[in-house]
Amino acid sequence: MRNCLFILSFIYTISVFSQELNCNLVVNAQQTGNENVQVFKTLEKQLQEFVNNTKWTNKTVAPQERINASMVILIQDYNSDSFQASIQVQSSRPVFNSTYESPIYNFNDRDFNFQYLEFQNLNFSPTQFESNLVSVIAYHVYMILGMDADTFERNGGQAYYEQARTIVGYSQQNNGKGWEPPAGGDQTRSALLDNLMSPTYKEYREVLYNYHRMGLDNMHENPKKGKETISNALESFQTMNSRRPNSFILRVFFDAKADEIEQIYTDGPSVDITKLVNTLSKIAPMHASKWRNIDF
Repeated sequence: MRNCLFILSFIYTISVFSQELNCNLVVNAQQTGNENVQVFKTLEKQLQEFVNNTKWTNKTVAPQERINASMVILIQDYNSDSFQASIQVQSSRPVFNSTYESPIYNFNDRDFNFQYLEFQNLNFSPTQFESNLVSVIAYHVYMILGMDADTFERNGGQAYYEQARTIVGYSQQNNGKGWEPPAGGDQTRSALLDNLMSPTYKEYREVLYNYHRMGLDNMHENPKKGKETISNALESFQTMNSRRPNSFILRVFFDAKADEIEQIYTDGPSVDITKLVNTLSKIAPMHASKWRNIDF
């Protein structure tokens, strides 16, 4: 009996300390007109387990350290085992000494076509292609891990981006949409990763660290200094924007952060926001209505 309890305890410990994500995954098939078909429910359950139970890194992660994320898969059409879909992926990270979660990754991936047979095994290989379904999900997992790590340590996400690049590389060989080498104006998985790892956009990852670790995480001690640090971080985007105006990666950043930035600067202690608002209006004009709300 003691041996059985030990084995059960060991299994429980491994399961608690082996997963990196706490991801809410939803499969929405309303557009097909057949959302109650069992295959969609099975797909959702299998993907939920795949994302949350797969060990994506070699790190030991306590339950409270798991990254909160969501994936919403919108099925547009299907025929037997072929599915046409899009996937909206979001993640957040906690702010030190608060109950607030700051959004980090927000990407609407419109190129998500895959094949799936109900109850098929979903297995991830770091080095070889298994299926487009697995590749797309795994790519976004590593983007979540990479961006999260970059907010805690300078360039802390490098190993995760390298794994995402490996996934892009072996998935390109199967000619799936969204994996093709980036061309001008692309807003694909491949283009996003290419931007993220390019020296042309080197300020992006610096901003992730300075905004979150040096700014938000210190707001509890000195809100005014925290806001000024965030302002300086955001203003450094101007250098990147002058090098490559209206970049895809900047749009991805502000898709995640625009609401938060508006809230930061319309609440709490006053700081000089004239230069910041001018910078934001230039580099993220699509959110001009939010910047106009920053009024002190």
